[in-house]
Amino acid sequence: MKVYLTIGLLILSNTFMTVAWYGHLKFSEWKCFNKLGLFSIVIISWSIALFEYAFQVPANKIGFEGNGGPFTLVQLKVIQEVITLIVFTGFTLLAFKNQSLKWNHGVAFLLIILAVYFVFRD
Repeated sequence: MKVYLTIGLLILSNTFMTVAWYGHLKFSEWKCFNKLGLFSIVIISWSIALFEYAFQVPANKIGFEGNGGPFTLVQLKVIQEVITLIVFTGFTLLAFKNQSLKWNHGVAFLLIILAVYFVFRD
């Protein structure tokens, strides 16, 4: 149960993180956002990122073996990075139709997936 809860919270966290970090690039196409200055965009992004932390911190607390969870600290970090790439890729393909994945992106993702394999080996 802690495995699924940790991964679910990490997915939610990374969804908010991706929107906070990259969403403003898409939001700038909207009339109400294209007139905002950098300071306003930062405040909006921080407001969204607050939700990232609201899910990230519990995910790490629940998932960390030092708190009775199933994952080591390194495993948590590698899982989080893979989830970040998956969420970011989905967001990019859905929100930014002019962006495309190339063969080298696939190779890079494969290498990160291999990192997951190796980090879970004894």
